[in-house]
Amino acid sequence: MEGDGVSASLPGRCGFYVVKKRRYCKMIVGRGKAFCGEHANVEYDAERIRVPCPLDPKHTVYQDNLEKHLKKCNSREKLKPVYYIQDVNAGPQEDEGLLLDEVPLGERSKEELNFLIQKLNSAVSGLNLEHEERILFHPALCDALNDPKNGDSAFKHLKQQASLLGNMDALGLLGPERCFIEFGAGKGKLSHWIHVALQGSRSVHFMLVERSCTRFKVDGKHKNADVTFDRLQVDIQHLCLRKVPFLQEQKVPVVGVGKHLCGAATDLALRCLLDSVEDDEESGEPPRKRVKQEGGAKRDPVAAGEVSGLAIALCCHHRCDWRHYVGKEFFRERGLGAPEFAAFQRMSSWATCGLRKVAGVEGRPSAGEWGAEEHDQGEDAVPSTLNELVSAEDRERVGRLCKLLIDCGRVHFLRGKGFASDLRYYTSKDVSLENVLLTAVPTSISS
Repeated sequence: MEGDGVSASLPGRCGFYVVKKRRYCKMIVGRGKAFCGEHANVEYDAERIRVPCPLDPKHTVYQDNLEKHLKKCNSREKLKPVYYIQDVNAGPQEDEGLLLDEVPLGERSKEELNFLIQKLNSAVSGLNLEHEERILFHPALCDALNDPKNGDSAFKHLKQQASLLGNMDALGLLGPERCFIEFGAGKGKLSHWIHVALQGSRSVHFMLVERSCTRFKVDGKHKNADVTFDRLQVDIQHLCLRKVPFLQEQKVPVVGVGKHLCGAATDLALRCLLDSVEDDEESGEPPRKRVKQEGGAKRDPVAAGEVSGLAIALCCHHRCDWRHYVGKEFFRERGLGAPEFAAFQRMSSWATCGLRKVAGVEGRPSAGEWGAEEHDQGEDAVPSTLNELVSAEDRERVGRLCKLLIDCGRVHFLRGKGFASDLRYYTSKDVSLENVLLTAVPTSISS
């Protein structure tokens, strides 16, 4: 099973060579065994046959043990938590039909592409094309940043987290008596550093929202700490914050955070925080008072249980989705709709297509397919035919304008909810090409 020129498997690991991955299986084996359970048939030519699991064909199980396995398989349908409401943050399905016949960029003519670029240039007219640079630091990460054991990747992540905390501190979002909700939490490192920054502060709570079962979580470091760390394993699309037991019992202000919240996950998080479709009568709570803001926008007063701000590092605009997008009104004010959004969403990957390896397939992901901390870095939106139609320099400029337009729609949404919101560069491009931070604080606090 060994491949040409490949060293032997690691001690205590499976000896099966995975041809597709060009490496040995990394599963730990039992004492005295050479292969893991998945590849046990390689070692023993037994009558027991392994078959794909009906719940998840990515793994196999002994056929004679299938019935028992189905009762405990991690892929089995589990009882939904009380805060799960199907598509509560998905947004209306209007205009979905307009996207079904979307023509891939590589199949468009030069005239069609030029027409789209003209629409884009017109739409961004009057917008501030460059964000303010706010690369800040927080002393909570001083020791970690000076650790000589850090590799290049770890160092870059720490620099981003230090600037995120610095920006949150400057906005007044780091403080006691509040609940931090980290969307797309992954291992939970951002919450970890916020906790370090707030050590000694009273009544600080953390909720880590992540749809996948994440390994190597840092939550375990806080088991004995005088702080609440709760994980909500649910897709943001289906999360109703009002029904989370802790938030029902403890009416503390919440702060939304996220580091590289991928594509439509940002829009789902904004809807989750500010735009729940469930009204107060359905939730069994008394109607909440409304405060009229300038321009006629309405929002709840900043009080216990209210959103006191957010800071989300944006990522992967090519994975946005018109249904989930919160800036539809902003687009329509500029004469744009679902077809233009679908094109601009794909074209947004042009911003970095010449600066990093592009992988993936053009097209929209299914609802809920959003990464956690590490993401694919673009889609295959630059086929060879486009190189002849649009120069690399023009593609990068157009891609950045597409990102800007999508992000400005989010700012427009937040301002309509009574928040002072803006976009800023929170780190340099050599640290991360996805270096834009979306922030918002209540207008009353900002003024």
